[in-house]
Amino acid sequence: MGGTTDGPGTTGQSTTGPGTSGPGATANGTTSSPSATGAGSDASTVGTGSGTGGGTSVTGGTSVTNGTGGMAATSATTDSGATDASTTGGTGAEPNVPEPTLVTSGPDGYWIEGELTEGSGSATVTVNESMLLQTWRGFGGTFNEAGWDALGVLDPAERDRAIRLLFSDTEGAGFDWGRIPIGASDYALERYTLAETPDDFEMENFSIERDRQYLIPYIQAALAVKPTVSLWGSPWSPPAWMKDSGKIDGTDAYNNEGTFESHMLDSPEILAAYALYFARFIEEYAGEGLTIAHVQPQNEPGYATRYPSCLWDQNLLGTFVGSYLGPTLEEHGLDTEIWFGTLSNDATDPQMINGLTAEGKAYVTGVGLQWNTISMTGSLADQGYFVMQSEHKCGNYPWETATFNPNQPPNDHAYGEESWTLIKQWLEAGVHIYSAWNMVLDTEGKNNDGPRPWPQNALLVVDRQAQTLTPTPAYYVFRHLSQFVDPGAVRLGTSGGDALAFKNPDSSIAVVLHNGTAQASATTVAVGGTTVQVTIPARGFATVNWQGANG
Repeated sequence: MGGTTDGPGTTGQSTTGPGTSGPGATANGTTSSPSATGAGSDASTVGTGSGTGGGTSVTGGTSVTNGTGGMAATSATTDSGATDASTTGGTGAEPNVPEPTLVTSGPDGYWIEGELTEGSGSATVTVNESMLLQTWRGFGGTFNEAGWDALGVLDPAERDRAIRLLFSDTEGAGFDWGRIPIGASDYALERYTLAETPDDFEMENFSIERDRQYLIPYIQAALAVKPTVSLWGSPWSPPAWMKDSGKIDGTDAYNNEGTFESHMLDSPEILAAYALYFARFIEEYAGEGLTIAHVQPQNEPGYATRYPSCLWDQNLLGTFVGSYLGPTLEEHGLDTEIWFGTLSNDATDPQMINGLTAEGKAYVTGVGLQWNTISMTGSLADQGYFVMQSEHKCGNYPWETATFNPNQPPNDHAYGEESWTLIKQWLEAGVHIYSAWNMVLDTEGKNNDGPRPWPQNALLVVDRQAQTLTPTPAYYVFRHLSQFVDPGAVRLGTSGGDALAFKNPDSSIAVVLHNGTAQASATTVAVGGTTVQVTIPARGFATVNWQGANG
């Protein structure tokens, strides 16, 4: 399913051309203006400009998973009977495969397709089509080096299946947004930035050569499946020589030097160089055929941690955006948007956005919020900003000592239900976009957090020894929403039950339901002027895909 939405936002890629999705492979393509509006069944772009966004040339139907326990054994099937739905690029839309009208998932089986049946009696859940809430702009995830490295152990067919499970509109979650770390995140394979030479104020030695090994092939694989994915970038740390600590990390847990805070320097020369760093990133990626829709200047500016990070003083980030980053992108003729974020510390970060001057506000289109800043959502949306939940909580939290597993993440059904709760809370708060954190990790799932790496959950998990790929319960929770809710959809009010509902641009209505009890629940849903009967598995989920007159 695809849709469009208007506004000052950005579109995804309209990259076309042949490409493969294995590690080290590249996709040759051309990129149109980031204000293009997509067309066809995969046209999930947004913006005010014009242009054409192609679909994909993926063959096949829906991946079906059955099994028991936390992560079910997976078998891929296709509606067309094809066994190798290769991603070959091109401009044609995905085949017009009818979407299922009902999908259920629970601990005893994930992504079970069915048919809607007519309901009777009082509704358990009622969709209120007259209660129009926020306009939706899409789901997404994050490209990290660790994910592409894990995919590298799989054979090409399984690698391609992983990318389709994430980005295909008919075979997968249909993600519309992709986050790119600018330099190392905590899921880079090692610490690095794109300008390692000290005092290189003119960025003469700026380089994305490392990105060509891991991140760019990962991104190109996604675009071969869905060319309209909108790409955005954010750094975890500026180059070390731009910080008072001279280190990429926020604390030193390696050399017994104690802990320290790692702050961005505030000299005009440093801030001007850092603005140029962003411009070069956008330009170098454009040279690879990749359009950066927007940038956010700092991941979690209120936290300094053992992995790559950087603290910003209260007003400095606003000053940087208004006096350096915005003007520099203008000088370079770049129409890449600036979003303020990603904010996560509820004690410090709300004050940071207050540091934006009038000049700075003129450059800012949206705001990225994550973790503890959900309370900022409503106010920012009311001010006219697009609001993105920019990093889904990863689970397996070290501070929850009774449940923390230091050896591997659980990736279990309980985390799937936690994921539902988180997504629902943020959507009800009013966000327009929701982004997963790691799309792919191996079974250990450990980050680069020094001697005490933090094992975190992911949507897809690779067993390196067995060389197998497994979607996790959290993946299916995302997909229950993301495959059926298109950019441009409007969230609708609901009453009764634990539910979210949306009306898509094609007038279809998607209702996602959760049953948190230990018994299957026979549920009657009033939707589209009629009632339908759904059995939601115990501790499970159901998506009602009501086509109405369009069905």
